[in-house]
Amino acid sequence: MSIRRVRIRRRKRPRHTLTGLHPVVSRILAMRGLESTPDYSLRHLLPPKLGGMERACELLAQAISGNARICVVGDFDADGATGTALAVHGLRAMGANHVDWLVPDRFRHGYGLSSDLVAELEAPLPDVLVTVDQGISSHAGITRAREMGIRVIVTDHHLPGETLPPAEAIINPNLPDERFPSGALSGVGVMFYLLMGLRARMREAGHFRHGREPRLDQWLDLVALGTVADLVPLDENNRRLVHQGLVRIRAGQCLPGVRALLEVAGRNLRHVQAADLGFAAAPRLNAAGRLDDMGVGVRCLLATSESSARELASQLDGLNRDRQALQQEMQEMAEQQARELAEGLDGELSGLCVFDPQWHQGVVGLVAGRLMERLQRPVFAFAPAENGGSELKGSGRGPDGLHLRDLLVDIDARRPGLIKRFGGHARAAGLSIDESQFEKFRDSFNSVLKGIDFGDELVTTDGELTSGEISLETAQALADAGPWGQGWPEPLFDGTFRVLERRVVGEKHLKLRLSPTGSGPGIDAIAFRAGHLCHRDLPDPLQVVYSLEVNRWQGRVTPQLNIRYLVDRPPVADG
Repeated sequence: MSIRRVRIRRRKRPRHTLTGLHPVVSRILAMRGLESTPDYSLRHLLPPKLGGMERACELLAQAISGNARICVVGDFDADGATGTALAVHGLRAMGANHVDWLVPDRFRHGYGLSSDLVAELEAPLPDVLVTVDQGISSHAGITRAREMGIRVIVTDHHLPGETLPPAEAIINPNLPDERFPSGALSGVGVMFYLLMGLRARMREAGHFRHGREPRLDQWLDLVALGTVADLVPLDENNRRLVHQGLVRIRAGQCLPGVRALLEVAGRNLRHVQAADLGFAAAPRLNAAGRLDDMGVGVRCLLATSESSARELASQLDGLNRDRQALQQEMQEMAEQQARELAEGLDGELSGLCVFDPQWHQGVVGLVAGRLMERLQRPVFAFAPAENGGSELKGSGRGPDGLHLRDLLVDIDARRPGLIKRFGGHARAAGLSIDESQFEKFRDSFNSVLKGIDFGDELVTTDGELTSGEISLETAQALADAGPWGQGWPEPLFDGTFRVLERRVVGEKHLKLRLSPTGSGPGIDAIAFRAGHLCHRDLPDPLQVVYSLEVNRWQGRVTPQLNIRYLVDRPPVADG
């Protein structure tokens, strides 16, 4: 973190308030468009009426009643891992006796249900194959599976291409003609809806007459974790799913694997928030897919005993520490490249492409993301592909206002053959190029970006809090009003403060004692990764953008400002 040249725009103060809520929470929710107190009970959950549901449930019901073999094939990220575990738990609870699962190897198979992955299926082959969080672009793999006599059900949430794969059934809320009112479902969310539909079909058929009908809400911890981890928009339906999952986690009603992931990260289940799922549990799952085998993550989520879950969570924690160390090393090298490139351009970077032959392809996306946050410019980071050839794998991140995948489309049109493969969306994209083409790609990338005025970073806040509102009561009320996340932004406030004290904690974080009035006892604040500012001159008064949080440390419970931006200009008018 550094002093950033950002523009602050404050949301308009609402004319109405929501009854029965803390006044700050009432104001915050009204500014986000709510006109009444939210009700996150499951009775308001959208019904399981998606296209392809009827056919998918028919195939799975037949497979279960016929004692057929089912194989679940997930993705190698946290959404895919939670969705895979949910599918296995759910299908077994419905009565399926032969449910297996696998996850592609990021480096050998690449993304999706590839034909190579299908070819590696071992005998006895599955009768039905169900994809989770992938499959909508897996034309070759699904064709290969059908040639082998395997029926394929695709569950996915990613945008489809011009044509759909030849699956027996496709459930995807983002298909062109889909009428389901929420396209924001994650991969694990789509799987949860498939299980809802399957249970209803089997109930109607009398399948549970002599057995216990499974409760699907027992796995909402998985749905919450995968939904938050995948950064899908938290529309009302997703907020309901995440809220209900968090309620169960806080009550200790969660899977051993979810409990172990949170506890190994030092989280107290009673106080878990959506941010803990996104910044504590999810990175440990994702580390397995980035560096090793996501199968470790799935096994953790499928563990039936606390001891085995803790052992697997410990493995994941170790992988995450390895990932952090590797990322730190790569980040420092990338920052050095950025400085050298900026010096050659008099400090004016329109975008950034970085590469080193020693980098790890599973971590370049994180490096690109961190650089993009600092520079507010599009960044692509490249590493050698794991196949040992001359191919480079690149991962890009972009700021608001730029569509990264469209940028790659433009480069591909200008220089046909330069890019081997690419895909992605507005803020993130991936591609493959030959190492000999790196400089040409960098030149094309910079050429496309010429003339684009990115301007200063715009940060939207919920205005100022009075000194009386900066309290533990307010912090707890804001936490209880969640979940907050993508598309439903966590409350951010701006204000000016006098610095009473400053020190470095944890070797790299800046701990402050701030006062909104210049006198009085002040309030604790922390700026993560800003320890280098401790001994530098800071503006007086200090203007910051922050969130107000509950800090629990060594038995003490206090309010704390989590500083997100140190800024250098006053806010613009409410907008």
